[in-house]
Amino acid sequence: MEREHRITPLELFFDLVFVFAFTQVTTVFLHDRTWAGLGHGLLILAALWWAWASYAWLTNTVDAGRDAILGAVLAAMAAMFVAALAVPEAFGSHGVLFGLAFLIVAVMHLALNALSARAEPDRLSAILRFAPSGLAGAALIFAAGFAGGAVRTSLWIVALAVSFLVPLVIRVDGWRLTPAHFVERHGLIVIIAIGESLIAIGLGARGTDLEAGVVVAAVLGFVVAASFWLAYFDYFPLRVQQLLTERDGPDRVALARDIYTYLHFPMVAGIALFAFAVDVTLAHVGDGLDTVPAFGLCVGPGLYLFAFVALRWRVSRTVGRGRLLATVACVALLPVALAVPALAALALVSTVWVGLHAYEIIWWREARAEARDLRLPA
Repeated sequence: MEREHRITPLELFFDLVFVFAFTQVTTVFLHDRTWAGLGHGLLILAALWWAWASYAWLTNTVDAGRDAILGAVLAAMAAMFVAALAVPEAFGSHGVLFGLAFLIVAVMHLALNALSARAEPDRLSAILRFAPSGLAGAALIFAAGFAGGAVRTSLWIVALAVSFLVPLVIRVDGWRLTPAHFVERHGLIVIIAIGESLIAIGLGARGTDLEAGVVVAAVLGFVVAASFWLAYFDYFPLRVQQLLTERDGPDRVALARDIYTYLHFPMVAGIALFAFAVDVTLAHVGDGLDTVPAFGLCVGPGLYLFAFVALRWRVSRTVGRGRLLATVACVALLPVALAVPALAALALVSTVWVGLHAYEIIWWREARAEARDLRLPA
């Protein structure tokens, strides 16, 4: 049976690198408010997410505080920090630098996994099954740095398709998972992403006179950010930890893979899109939004909510009503957001969230209370 453990200071330090990296992705969105810029930003975010998720699996079963592993993890963090520095020009002049740093991160991950699994033949076999797709994806991103235009973008798409899709068809037996640590680790990265949306509110208000419209927009942005938090942390981690604890072996690993490695990415992407859009909104509360910021304002929260709908389908083959309807409502607001001032569009998005919370508080009161009362072993 796997020994549960808590998040270590090294893991928290590792996540700080991603605070910076996520901020850099928002910079990509802000500096190129076109569909191409949006696509590039999401591709970069997907690559960063895959790197972070890979190390989350590693530190879930490996004591990263041991001297040799500690040094290797710090080296990987340095490479990821360089990659984060190169993010704004990952599709431009710093494509090779980003690709090289990202490749080093992938190679270090494989080396650390192999080193830690020397005495566990089944886990080492699992690592070697997954290694080719991870290395191939990183190598393609490195190669993309030498290309340009559509070729570079195409190589990125192929790289991420290989990284994300190949593991879905590979056997997961041999992997280890300690549920409490895994749940806590992913909760922290969601907090980091939500924090980015709060930072975006502050950056958007910077340079304004903080007139009434800006203050109202800041409060509405906070309502949406708080809604991200409430929708996730009210009872979700406890419930998923229970589901993982009830399972073992490949069934547990596959469920954790689908819920966290795959379905948490649209959550993080949705928050990032909203962070970008709310930054633009705060700076132009009385003006209309262009298409791409309006897309981020409406579709970002919709994507976040859709992840919960997909997650529920993965677990129970049902979709529910509240979050599905809220997803549709957010996306349906896009044409409205293009026709009204930015402040009004933000108010409509926050209204959808308030309505969803009211529905869940009323109709799921008992279920939420039971979930919060769960007492799982540490």
